[in-house]
Amino acid sequence: MIDNLILGFQTALTPENLLWCLVGVVVGTVIGLLPGLGSTTGVAVLLPLTFAFEPVTALIMLAGIYYGAQYGGTITSVLIATPGEAASVVTTLDGYQMARKGRAGAALAIAAIGSFVAAILSLVLLMAVAPPLAQLAVQFGPVENLAIMTLGLVIVVTFQGGKLVRGAMMAALGLLLATVGVSTGFGEARFTFGAVELLGGIPFVEVTIGLFALGEVLHQIRVGAAAPIRAGFRDMVISRRDVSKSIPSILRGSGIGFMLGILPGAGSTLASFMAYGIERRVSRNRDQFGRGAIEGVASPESANNAAANANFIPTLSLGIPGGATTAVLLGAFTMYGLQPGPLLFETQPALVWGLLVSFFIGNVVLLLLNLPLAPVFAQMLRVPYGYLYPIILLTSIIGAYAVSNNTFSIWIVVVFGIIGWILKEIDLPLAPLVLGLVLGPLLEKALVQTSAVGDGNLGVVFTSPMAVVVLILCMLLCTGPSILRALRKRSQDPVREHSQVE
Repeated sequence: MIDNLILGFQTALTPENLLWCLVGVVVGTVIGLLPGLGSTTGVAVLLPLTFAFEPVTALIMLAGIYYGAQYGGTITSVLIATPGEAASVVTTLDGYQMARKGRAGAALAIAAIGSFVAAILSLVLLMAVAPPLAQLAVQFGPVENLAIMTLGLVIVVTFQGGKLVRGAMMAALGLLLATVGVSTGFGEARFTFGAVELLGGIPFVEVTIGLFALGEVLHQIRVGAAAPIRAGFRDMVISRRDVSKSIPSILRGSGIGFMLGILPGAGSTLASFMAYGIERRVSRNRDQFGRGAIEGVASPESANNAAANANFIPTLSLGIPGGATTAVLLGAFTMYGLQPGPLLFETQPALVWGLLVSFFIGNVVLLLLNLPLAPVFAQMLRVPYGYLYPIILLTSIIGAYAVSNNTFSIWIVVVFGIIGWILKEIDLPLAPLVLGLVLGPLLEKALVQTSAVGDGNLGVVFTSPMAVVVLILCMLLCTGPSILRALRKRSQDPVREHSQVE
């Protein structure tokens, strides 16, 4: 291990590789700031520019774009409630509320700190246990994936607190929207109404931009928020108390993100939602979640970054992409004449360990760049809303158009912007809808494959011990609070009766 790390540092610390790592991180942050682009689009668009580079230099730059874009998406999620991709949606829930209270700088700072800590922890685990964990992840078949997807939906529904029924309704609506397009396993078009643009399904990036950015603007115009946020520079800076409160959340989020990140296809989105849901259940500050709890930013941001790094375990060890962006990077490997898999660690040790060490260097650069700049970014909120709202709308429309270069994406943003405004007015949660839309295709794929494995009998789920454990956890999450309330009430009744007798 030590020899491999020394080799990795020797490879990553060359002037050329350091320069392109810095370029990748900065370009990635700028890409993340533009709604609708995201890390996958950024890596795919800039991939042709790296063909003249050495493979290790090209991969270091592309990886820098990957995790740089994630932090860039966090900035827009916190400041203007515009998540660039689905993994940043959860950060909007509390990050934007912190910004509305004049604490945008603290939210951005804890996001940078959480991302850095998660990156370091996940990289240590990645270097130590990549091959055995990859072998464990490959044992997750359709049956186990179906149980994991179900757990993700249950957690995001139950973290709505007293709005359990509303959360379930919105998750069901998200799953219903996910059925639009060509069905998995059958190839039949559903609910497209003859629109060719809907054959691939309703695009979640445009949906999130509409629901959160446009919907929030319409809502604020309706309630009459006319004055810009006035906060002193001290309010923009993170305090020691904020850091100490967030450390347990960062550690929990990092662990959850890493474990889910090693599963092929799970990606960062499910990790961030599950981390937020679990954090809301275990936190002492649970009543403040959704109102500007700093733990609600720290946990999903840590999970997001840890999952992004863990995505490289199946990618490098098995040649199976852990998510959409690593799928593009997997294509880059093949273009450079490399074959990811168990032999890659033996045949290309300098490339593999140089790439892994560059993650550490890139995250250090991100922290050094963005931690001091967090209060500066937050000053954007001083702009009067009469100027800020048109900027948000213009940025959202340009970002939506950039996704697929057609006006249909703009109409999707407008329609879901109106829907998001209506849902805000009647106090319905938006996060379950987005997760339902994102997980819908994955859930359907796992359901079809599980049915095929069991010859049409879904009871095959109960033949997998791992799936049974996950499903039992789902039941406990759904029924546990009700059972605890009933037991608590039952224990209090004898005390009341005894006091009345006296």
